[in-house]
Amino acid sequence: MTRAWLRQLQWRAAHWGWEAAQRAGAVTANTPAGQRFAAFGRGSMAAFPPGSVFGERWITVGEDTILGAFVSLSAGMVPGQDLGPVPVLQIGDRCVIGRGSHVVAHHSLVIGDDVFTGPYVYITDQNHGYADPDVPIGRQMPVNAAVRIGSGSWLGAGAVVLPGACIGRNVVIAAGSVVRGTVPDRCVVAGVPAKVVRVYAPGDGWALRSGPAERIAQSADPAG
Repeated sequence: MTRAWLRQLQWRAAHWGWEAAQRAGAVTANTPAGQRFAAFGRGSMAAFPPGSVFGERWITVGEDTILGAFVSLSAGMVPGQDLGPVPVLQIGDRCVIGRGSHVVAHHSLVIGDDVFTGPYVYITDQNHGYADPDVPIGRQMPVNAAVRIGSGSWLGAGAVVLPGACIGRNVVIAAGSVVRGTVPDRCVVAGVPAKVVRVYAPGDGWALRSGPAERIAQSADPAG
């Protein structure tokens, strides 16, 4: 009876301590960690424990945005790197970045308002270079290309957004998709590489459609 009671007491103490640490460790605009960012909006919160976070001087977070536990945010290659006068990573208002996701910026990575992601999403504006076939890829200069994710979009669990991706507004990225190139507004993309599988046409609603996202984006452009 005594051992069972002791185990219950230990369990309660451990869980109480962990919940207290989560509450105390959360990052808000008024905490020292929040004040290291170029901007950390009112009502926003980064859950505890965080992932790897550095380069906060070049990161802006809008208002009422939630960053899940173990989310990694970084600007630059290493802590302390000077990236110039302009933020390189911008996250808009009312976003939700899912648990364990990585948002890695070096050049320009913009996430619009009301963007939600599932857990373990990876978004970056830099990739390994491999121009010289005789040099180890890890030793070659990386290649940067700006990334933009339009407002109102949803990225499913495990999605990967590669450098140069330009995702439109109100887009659904299916779980596990790998996105590159241009994705038009109001569509659903899925696969590796991601292809448009549904599009929204005013007056007609949602319709099935398949093909590379870049080609469909060009056909959807009135000027194309």
